[in-house]
Amino acid sequence: MSQPAVQPRSGPRKGEATRHTILRAATSLATRVGLQGLTIGGLADALGLSKSGLFAHFRSKEALQVQVVDFAAERFIDFVARPAITAPRGEPRVRALFERWLEWARAGAAAGRGGCLFVAASTELDDRPGPVRECLVRRQKEWLGFVAGAYRLAVSEGHFKDGDAEQFAHDVYGTMLAYHHADRLLADPLAGARARTAFEALVSAARKGRRPAARRRAGVRKQRG
Repeated sequence: MSQPAVQPRSGPRKGEATRHTILRAATSLATRVGLQGLTIGGLADALGLSKSGLFAHFRSKEALQVQVVDFAAERFIDFVARPAITAPRGEPRVRALFERWLEWARAGAAAGRGGCLFVAASTELDDRPGPVRECLVRRQKEWLGFVAGAYRLAVSEGHFKDGDAEQFAHDVYGTMLAYHHADRLLADPLAGARARTAFEALVSAARKGRRPAARRRAGVRKQRG
């Protein structure tokens, strides 16, 4: 599974500055109206620009939506992955990834933006085949691969026992989805604390190499048989 390339970034070149500004505004708008609600005409109105001018940049609503997903993914990497990889390899880096991920969600709420674009788009596009969904799926798989890679580094550093890295990434992602639900929909003041408790349980299990409960029960039944 491929992982997102995390390399030093330079600022946008002069010719990219306008597109960067437009995509930043489009991403912010998409967190409020959804990707399907994002149109060239609506974005032009929000920016006070001509529709024909924006059409020259993106050519179609679908192309705009794909570029917004890619732009948001790069912003996520800048905010979460790049700072996290400065932490020492192993468990400290896994922890840094999780904390930056939580901070990404909190920073969006504090700035008055809508919810996480990826969480909302996953529901919005799960039954809508096409290039936008394909782009989102690719980006999500890359991120899961990145988290799994951090787990494997923790194994190689001797911090975690050898285990299912993909399952760990799946469970951490599930913890974050539960956090978004508790924080944004339920307005649970303990959402962050609950997410950290769930994450600590995952890390503890990875350190001790405990099998999931279902596998332990299967093992007991086999012994009894």
